Amino acid sequence: MFEARGIDSTDKAEFYRELAGQLEALLAGERDVIANAANTSALLFQMMPDLNWAGFYMMREGELVLGPFQGKPACVRIAVGKGVCGAAVARRASVLVEDVHAFPGHIACDSASRSELVVPLIGRDGVIGVIDLDSPSPARFDAADQAGIERIAAIWLAACGETAEPALARAS
Repeated sequence: MFEARGIDSTDKAEFYRELAGQLEALLAGERDVIANAANTSALLFQMMPDLNWAGFYMMREGELVLGPFQGKPACVRIAVGKGVCGAAVARRASVLVEDVHAFPGHIACDSASRSELVVPLIGRDGVIGVIDLDSPSPARFDAADQAGIERIAAIWLAACGETAEPALARAS
């Protein structure tokens, strides 16, 4: 749909509008968290160029546990505050990393990953998980990607019966 580099924000905004529409149709009428996470990760991995991993980590007993994903096998458990995923949970905000090698405490599940975008899933009772995207290209993600994936997170939360916090709701 678009190349990771050299695209203008108008094209990327249109891509994310279309992707959001596809996800809404895909998740319509389904509230199961696992089924919706599986379909969302598959859609992201299939439609977004230049990814080597797309998936979910879910909060379980105070730590992130691997959920549905597309890509190579991944780390199973991540402590809050550790790595990019744990940082997103601790901050309760999206974390965009242009160069994972420059991120203190980065957890390298796939040595090919060079950049990462993590968006927390914040529901009624706090952070319930994250959407995690990895790319083998440095600086693959930008503010338009972050806004687009925050919108995807809001759609997923709504489909699962969760109420998004204002920070995510504004993306919808």
